[in-house]
Amino acid sequence: MSIFVGLNFTKKTIIMNEQENTISFFRFEDLRIYAKAIDYAIWLHETVTSFPADKKETLADMFIKSAQSIALNIAEGSSRNKAQFVYYLKMAKSSVRECVVYTELATKLNIMTEEQIEYSRNQLMELTKMIGSLVASLQRSVPANNKDEEYDDMDDMM
Repeated sequence: MSIFVGLNFTKKTIIMNEQENTISFFRFEDLRIYAKAIDYAIWLHETVTSFPADKKETLADMFIKSAQSIALNIAEGSSRNKAQFVYYLKMAKSSVRECVVYTELATKLNIMTEEQIEYSRNQLMELTKMIGSLVASLQRSVPANNKDEEYDDMDDMM
């Protein structure tokens, strides 16, 4: 019999004040922004299956890569110091912008429905706002001499 039976290595349970809270081993998994980015990437994987074959190898693959990059940058940055986390969040925001462009291209090529276009744009706007809020929060908590840069684009002010 294995000594590892019944152990869960990805989550640990902490009991505090008779209340049970589950905390992820990987802290980024607890971030709402990370969960939202994963949900968007999954939705996109399902959505691009309806793209014409000639668009799947070009537009769909690049679109998916950008969507996945949002979550990947959040995960990578979360393990760094605050200033570096801000940098990775800004990279995630750049990936959001790429997804906006791919949504527009899919719109112009008539390969996404109106409902899909609206959903994509709404999710991307929400991701942008959430990332901007997290960046602002992190920058407020970093001493002024450690800030990489002040707000350099309008999206960060949302």
